Amino acid sequence: MAETRSIEHFLTEVKTTVDARLADYITSKRAEAERISKDSAELVDGVAAITLRGGKRFRPIVLSAAYRAVNAEGSLDDTIAAGAALELLQSYLLIHDDWMDQDEERRGGPAVHVIYRNGYADRHIADSLGILAGDLASTYAWELMLDAPFPATRREQGLRRFVELQKEVYLGQHLDVTANADVARMHDLKTGSYTVRGPLLLGAILGDAGAQAMDALVAYGDPLGRAFQLRDDLLGTFGDKATTGKPAGNDIRAGKRNSLMDAFERRVPEAERGAYTKAFGRAHASDVQIAAAAELLVESGARAEVEQKLSTLRDAAVAKLDVPHFNPEGRALLTGIADMLVVRSA
Repeated sequence: MAETRSIEHFLTEVKTTVDARLADYITSKRAEAERISKDSAELVDGVAAITLRGGKRFRPIVLSAAYRAVNAEGSLDDTIAAGAALELLQSYLLIHDDWMDQDEERRGGPAVHVIYRNGYADRHIADSLGILAGDLASTYAWELMLDAPFPATRREQGLRRFVELQKEVYLGQHLDVTANADVARMHDLKTGSYTVRGPLLLGAILGDAGAQAMDALVAYGDPLGRAFQLRDDLLGTFGDKATTGKPAGNDIRAGKRNSLMDAFERRVPEAERGAYTKAFGRAHASDVQIAAAAELLVESGARAEVEQKLSTLRDAAVAKLDVPHFNPEGRALLTGIADMLVVRSA
């Protein structure tokens, strides 16, 4: 019998093992770049900076929990390559996202394009290097995913799932960049696909799960993915920079139509938005203006609405675990992960 793990033990084990795999992998990639084009190794350094600086490793944890839920006897070692691949995909998306959003900080340090701006006087060259570092991280993600030990008959399915989650993310990012009014759809595509639904299904395929178990994981993952994004929206406005690694209020400055803004604008007529209008979409809004806009989000009931919706989604997700397709340890892990994703502070 595989050892039963507490949620805390499980989180630590997955994070520690994925961190070690990423560190070893990136070290080998820097040596490889040195052999191919020594001057280009700085691109690997950009990938290393964002990948190894921190991160909760949510996606590998979700993947490993799904694997455990459908395969009580399997070794978690079988999930690490795919988990590390998801982290490098995350690095790629963050590198490009920070440039698109004009964010200068990530995980308590400079965004990757800012790292290059510190070394190159020409801003266009620096930003181009940031884009290239993101592209390189994407290729590394694929290289690691190709190492994932999918069952022989499920390998193509696993790789196609990795393709599908990426296509969904890019389409969701389009909705985000264009400030599309369908916020729920944007959240499902941009965040739910590669943070929850995709990792769950990859873990299930690695564990050779049947169709019913995979359907149950999707039913659990869909509301949880939406809840994850709602928590992100709350942290983006009300989070502590020391914990999140990014200044609070960035979404207000960027004019992002997230769930908080959507709730506020439904509740408050345009003529009565005052401080919100003065800060929303204004890149140079002062901290005082951002704080005043955030206070309106509280006073209007928008924050409370999002928090209530988040709690409802968490409960809906956990209710979907009460099926016979998961072993008890896996069900407990998935329940604990739902709580972790919903109450997280970073």
